[in-house]
Amino acid sequence: MERRMREGHEGTGPGAITPDGCAVELYARLPVGDEPDVIAAAVPARARILELGSGVGRMTHALLERGFEVTAVDESAGMLERVRGARTICGPVERLDLGETFDVVLLASFLVHAGDVEVRRGMLRTCVRHLAKGGCVLIQREGEDYHTDVPRERVDPAGFTVRIVSAEPVGDGVDSVHAEYVFPDATWTQTFRARPLTREQFEEALAEAGLTVERYLTEDRTWVRAVPVSAT
Repeated sequence: MERRMREGHEGTGPGAITPDGCAVELYARLPVGDEPDVIAAAVPARARILELGSGVGRMTHALLERGFEVTAVDESAGMLERVRGARTICGPVERLDLGETFDVVLLASFLVHAGDVEVRRGMLRTCVRHLAKGGCVLIQREGEDYHTDVPRERVDPAGFTVRIVSAEPVGDGVDSVHAEYVFPDATWTQTFRARPLTREQFEEALAEAGLTVERYLTEDRTWVRAVPVSAT
């Protein structure tokens, strides 16, 4: 049974909707993109990876194919049912405590931009708690114009359209973001709360958790390799 919807989050469209408004059927259709290549280039071969917020396993499966050992975590049992070949754990990322460590902890899907500051802090503490000595945390950030370049849309080569329809302030530096995914045979929407973070604010959030940016992995600085402050 799915957990209740997170405050300020909702979704519409065919199939099950997760607590943060994501549609399982939608995410099962979305292509993975170049994220696995970015990750593979930044970590040791065959590393043990803890993937936080894995969803249906789009990146999980691609990382397994590249020879990594992946433990996939998501708060949606419906999402995890689609994951194949990896150990899966169902529960909120911000409260996870497995009592073990990993070479790499992966926090993708803009989870670091959680609207609730305490949720973000919990997620980053989870990253640190599960990091082996000498390991790293890979984090995916929003693009710098994610909340300001709206409305916008992108037509994917696979034949569907993604629209960021609006990003409206709801107080305390948080926006309510509304997205649409239009396929020839179905349409899904998702509304979620996200907190824009400047580069400085992002690095301050990491520092609060005892992490520091080792380097930005992409030119747009949306992918980051972070390490414990004690390791620098």
